[in-house]
Amino acid sequence: MSPTNASRMEAACTLLAESERRFLLYELADNRTANLEDLVDQIAAWELDINAHTLDKETRQRVYVSLVHNHLPRLADYDIIEYDLRSGDIVLAEGFDDIKPLLEQFRATEDKPELRGRPPL
Repeated sequence: MSPTNASRMEAACTLLAESERRFLLYELADNRTANLEDLVDQIAAWELDINAHTLDKETRQRVYVSLVHNHLPRLADYDIIEYDLRSGDIVLAEGFDDIKPLLEQFRATEDKPELRGRPPL
């Protein structure tokens, strides 16, 4: 593996090591597009293993801040997603194809059956 390929693989592993980023990408992989508000609820529900309708305001706020100030910009920097905070729209970008096989491997090993049981990306 060349140094460039090795660094890209290392970056992909680092990006996917964080559960919130993986959860976000699983949802986008299934639907190609998502809305930030819906993602916040879904990601928080998966993290806490509860129904999205039972989430409290503080949990939603924590996940929202984490996505907006960390995960979305980081994924956009690697051209994996594109997002617009004004509309809340998030879509996959060209760079997603580079990490898709690795994301599939992560998904197959998730502890939560509802994440593993989805069709392949």
